[in-house]
Order: sequence, then structure tokens, then C-alpha cells
Amino acid sequence: MPNSLLLLIPGLPFLAALWIVLGFIFGWNRGEKGERETALVAVTANTLSLLAMVALAIYDFTHGAPGHVMLFPWLQSGDYQASVSLMLDTLSLSFGVVMATITLVVTRFSVNYLHREPGFQRFFIVMSLFSCAMLLIVLSGSALLGFIGWEMAGISSYMLIAYAWQRETAAEGATRAFVTNRFGDTGYLFGMFIGFSWLGNVEWNVLFGEKPDMSGMVVGLMTMGFMLAALVKSAQFPFSAWITRALEGPTPSSAVFYGSIMVHAGIYLLLRLEPLLEESPLLGNVLILLGILTVLYGWLGVQVQTDIKSSLIFSTQQQTGLMLIEIGFGFYTLAAFHMGLHAIWRAYQFLHSPSFLQQTEWEPAKPAPAWLRKRRWLYTAALQRFWLVPLENWLLVRPTQALAHEVQTLDSRVIDRLTGTPSHSNMLSTLAEMQDFQQGKLRLASGIGTGSGLLGKLMQWVAERFEWLEDRLLLQKGGSKLGRYLQQLGEYLDLVEELLTQPRYLILLIAATLAVIL
Repeated sequence: MPNSLLLLIPGLPFLAALWIVLGFIFGWNRGEKGERETALVAVTANTLSLLAMVALAIYDFTHGAPGHVMLFPWLQSGDYQASVSLMLDTLSLSFGVVMATITLVVTRFSVNYLHREPGFQRFFIVMSLFSCAMLLIVLSGSALLGFIGWEMAGISSYMLIAYAWQRETAAEGATRAFVTNRFGDTGYLFGMFIGFSWLGNVEWNVLFGEKPDMSGMVVGLMTMGFMLAALVKSAQFPFSAWITRALEGPTPSSAVFYGSIMVHAGIYLLLRLEPLLEESPLLGNVLILLGILTVLYGWLGVQVQTDIKSSLIFSTQQQTGLMLIEIGFGFYTLAAFHMGLHAIWRAYQFLHSPSFLQQTEWEPAKPAPAWLRKRRWLYTAALQRFWLVPLENWLLVRPTQALAHEVQTLDSRVIDRLTGTPSHSNMLSTLAEMQDFQQGKLRLASGIGTGSGLLGKLMQWVAERFEWLEDRLLLQKGGSKLGRYLQQLGEYLDLVEELLTQPRYLILLIAATLAVIL
């Protein structure tokens, strides 16, 4: 397979999302009549990506993994360079096959599950983007390309958590997950900043190779940045609270995001960082400690849950905590096997949960264990999820909301008045506004002829002065002195033009021109 064609593995789901978007915009793929085309495009793209991953995995088994594959240079400025490259080793190919298989199964499952849903096309657009994002994370040969997939996955998860955007709990849960994950992304950016600053490059093979100019402390700081991003993405303690609020989306999205695939993205990143973690034993001990706390948090939390999704997500946190412990002790191969098997099993459990609820509809739920109920303080802590939600509100959510409110106030009271009315004055900027417009509750006002902002008001004032001048001096009824003078001037100019068009004057002008030249 030519190296350039390798980009089609993550590119096919992206092209599928683009095709569905175009169909929705231009109207040939909307509503129930467009479901068949949407499903066919999404399933076909994921199937082809899976087949390509399987082919690469077979090649790895028979001929050995290609390793780091450079496709083409992307950006270069001085000593800094960024390239588009892939890391095709046993870890990426094996987990890539698992991930592509689960994504294909969930995509096909969703075709019937979301039949006649108003957001059918929207769901498959986001699912295709998520598939592209995860393939980029798994196959990327550099931290920069992986970060693009990292952000695409975060945005996709936000959009599917808020799939039912009319519900306040869904919108709030999506925002909470988005804000918390952005905190982890700062760690990823910090790690890339150190890599660019010291090495001028963030290719994985460069970061894992010899680094004579980097001290052990600098390597540890870079690893710690990436580790923070991994801990937040996989909802490890103390960043565990947001994931239980992220279950507002449809069951297939819960299965593929927080049950099987994206929740393991942080674990996969830590497995990719194996050479750096080997250089920082202290960080390995930190992983062991946080893994133990995550296991305890998930184990105690699952004892008091009364709904199936929350029970499964706390069980997932237990397993990812165990993977963290395995990585901390250096059992990377064991953690990789654990990750793949757990992803498959948890995806099945999430997809099976609606049928399970129907089968056990009349069976009473098991109460919390007696030993836990007797220890009221521990039981209360488990019910309150160890108060991580109020802590998250205090440290992340409320400061972010306050900052957003202040920025909005600055935008509406200062910037809008200086630069002019923003686009939402005559456009639909939110889904809520679109719904109000469809119901006749919102009207779009045209601002043509009305200046806004500092420059707009100035131009409006100048236009009004010219209008006054035209009305008073030129268009005044009965004529004015200036109007009569201009009319006489026009008559004189017409006479001059008529004289110049006569042959004798034309010959005179030609003769004068020749005299000047000669």
C-alpha cells in the first residue's frame, strides 16, 4: 500500500461525515428519506477503514510492523518542524483493529436504534468524525497529529452528550465534560511546548530517542504534561466526576465514547509514552497511587448506583484504574491486553443494556451491601461521589462560567458597540434561535442603511450630511443658485464638446500636437 493511501484510513470516516453534511445542506439527505443513504455512507466508510487496519495488522504479523512512517512535511520555521506521519507498530495496529471493529458495530447498531429520530443525520456525522479522531489518535506518528484527533474526539463527545440539546441536563453535562477535558488539554499542550522548545519536533520517535539537550527534570515535566491529559481523558481520580454526567447521549454514543473507546484514549496515550515513563520512575509511582484511588472510587461508587449506565461507568473506572496500576508497575503488555479486552466487553454491555432492562423489568434492584450501609460516613461519601462534583464546580466550572459571562458582557457592551452589530442580528446563531424562528417567535431584522459600531456610525453621519447637501442644494424644488450655476456649466461644456467634434477643430488639435512633438 502506498504511504499516501494510509491517510485514507482516518480520512474515509471524515469524507463520510462531509458527504452527509453536504447532503443535509443541499437537501437531498434529510429526514427519514435520507436515513438509508446516511447509514450506507457511514457503515461503508467504517468498513473500509476496518479492512485497511486488518490488512496492516496481517502485514505486521507476517513481515513485521513498519514502525514510524513519514508521509510528508507539513510546516517548518527555523529549527521547528511538523510533519504528517504515522506510527504503525504492534500497539497501534492491534488497538486500531479493536477500535475500528467496535466503531463499525456501534455504527451499524445505531441505524436501527435511531430510526426516525430527528437528529439521525447529525448523529452519524458526529460518529464519523469521532471514528476519524480516534484513528488519528491511535495511528498518529507525532504528538501534534495526535492532538488534532484528541480535540476532534473531545468536540465529538460534546456534541453527542448534548444530542438532546433541548434538555437542560444534557446541555449542562456536555458543557461540564467539555470544560474538564480542556483542563487536561492544557497538559497536552504543555508537553508539546517542551518538545518543540528543546527538540524542535514532537514526532514520537524523536521524543522517545536520545535527548542530550534535555535534563531528567525537563523530560519529567514533559511526561507529566502528557500524563495529565491522559488522566483527565480517562476520568481517573481526582478527575472522575465529569464522566458520570456525560451519559446523557444515546446509548450507542455512551457505548463508544465512555464505555469502550474514548475512555481508553488516556490509557493508550500512557502506553505510547512507555519510553518516557521508563525515564521517570517517580511518575510511575504517582500512576500507581492514582490508580488505587480510582479503583476504590469506582468500587465504592458502583455499590450505591441504581441505574445501569452509572453502574457500568463506575465499573469502567475500576478497570481503567487497574490499567493505570499495571502501567505504573511497568506491565505495559498486560495493560494493553487488558485495555483491548475490556473495550470489547464494555461495548457489548452498553449496547445490551436496553434489552437487559427489559428482561429484568420486574426484578428488584439489589440494595447496597450491609457492611456499607452500617458505615454511614462511607455510605454517604459514596452516594455523594466523594464530593468531587462540588470540588469540580469550585475549581473549574464556576470560574469558567464567570469568565464566559465577563467576556460576553465585554463583547456586548464594548466590542459590539465599537465594531458594529454582530452577525446574529440577522442570522440564526443557535439551535434555540432556529427553533424560535420556525415557531414564529423570532424575526430577523435587516440592518441595511443603519450604521453600527464606531466606524458604522461615522459612515452613517457622513452619508446623512451628503444627503442633506443633495437635498438642500441640488434637489431643492424650484431650483437654487448652485443648481442654476451647475446647469449653465453643463450647457457650456456641451457647447465645447460640440465644437471639438467639428473637423476643423480636430485638424487644429492634430497640428498643434505635431508642432509640440517636432
